[in-house]
Amino acid sequence: MSSFVVALDVGGTSMKGGLVTSAGEILLTDRRATPREQGPEAVVETIRSFIGDLAARGGGVPAGVGLAVPGLVTADAALYSANIGWRDVPATAFVPLDVPVMLGHDVRTGGLAESVLGAGRTVSDFLFLPIGTGIAGAMIVNGEPYGGASGWGGEIGHIPVFPDGETCACGQVGCLETYASASAVARRYAARVASLAAPAPSGLPLPAAPAAVDGAGTPVTAEQVAALTAAGDPVATQIWGEAVEALALSLTTYTLLLDPSVIVLGGGLAESGPLLSDPLSGRLRELLTFREAPPIRPAALGVSAGMLGAALLGWRAAGNPDAGATWRLDVPKSPGVA
Repeated sequence: MSSFVVALDVGGTSMKGGLVTSAGEILLTDRRATPREQGPEAVVETIRSFIGDLAARGGGVPAGVGLAVPGLVTADAALYSANIGWRDVPATAFVPLDVPVMLGHDVRTGGLAESVLGAGRTVSDFLFLPIGTGIAGAMIVNGEPYGGASGWGGEIGHIPVFPDGETCACGQVGCLETYASASAVARRYAARVASLAAPAPSGLPLPAAPAAVDGAGTPVTAEQVAALTAAGDPVATQIWGEAVEALALSLTTYTLLLDPSVIVLGGGLAESGPLLSDPLSGRLRELLTFREAPPIRPAALGVSAGMLGAALLGWRAAGNPDAGATWRLDVPKSPGVA
């Protein structure tokens, strides 16, 4: 068996790849842009080229290939991705080499890595919830990601939390993602500020809107909204509180259904640390009136979770299902990963 696998984490804007040995050593990592504006065929061809180049840099034929991709996924095919546009792409179409290959859903693959190497390694049942541009969860049940009957399991971002709320891009009303994703927090803050700046219908003056973070007209980011919340800005505090409430409601439902040992928060919004986790933990305790709330932990692997999970898939494809069991737990600190 070859000494390494190719691992690739494919995102909507970029992809991160690497070579990982069976002992968990990261030989190298690299990045490339995802050319989704050129169409799904161009993305598939870019993936093939990237995998071929990574394998060549390893100086041999890899034992296998693992890929984390968005959308509806099975181990053998990328069935659908609205983000990229492909449909029914077999796993072998991504690989220019005659080696075993395994696909995984991007979030569930990150959850697998957190289960084996990261914040969930001491428990067998937990929720991995990365909060970024959107929200999707990886349900880890008995140590393995659970995708449900048809692969749609974990779409916690589209649980309706406010039945009379805003319309989500998915067509439903009041979805978690519409209130608590990083993009939603930034969008809702900007909209609230704009509404305060507009003249009142009666012609009466309204309270002055907060100044734009980087000057008038500059887009606001979720990170800036977090900073404004910490500084006591009233509009940011309200938007942040609504995001926390939406998360607490959805996590209450999840806890009552699946009783996770822990909830692992990842993604950009979770980098705000206690500003998010403290009020969320407190509200979760209030809502779960008759039982203890699961503890909330920060994710351990950061942006490397998808690539490291893909490495685990690659070794599973190669016939080594126990890969990762003996890998040292400071893998994310390796020079090639950051």
